[in-house]
Amino acid sequence: MDQNTAELAKRLRHRLSVIADHELRDTDPDEQLKQLQAASEAIDTHWRQMRRGADRQLAHYVGNCSYDKALAWIETGE
Repeated sequence: MDQNTAELAKRLRHRLSVIADHELRDTDPDEQLKQLQAASEAIDTHWRQMRRGADRQLAHYVGNCSYDKALAWIETGE
């Protein structure tokens, strides 16, 4: 896995961790939303820098905001 793809995977995992933070959701839903927006923006920013030459299937997943599928594709190569 190249460095750009590894960084994308890291950002996708971070977004999932924000979503999974039920304690934050229960205690401060506005903060969770703020963190989720920041995580999504970080993914978008990184993707714009790396999308040229990226695998077509990965581009399809990220372009359609299918972030779980994109991460699964990165991790399994499928």
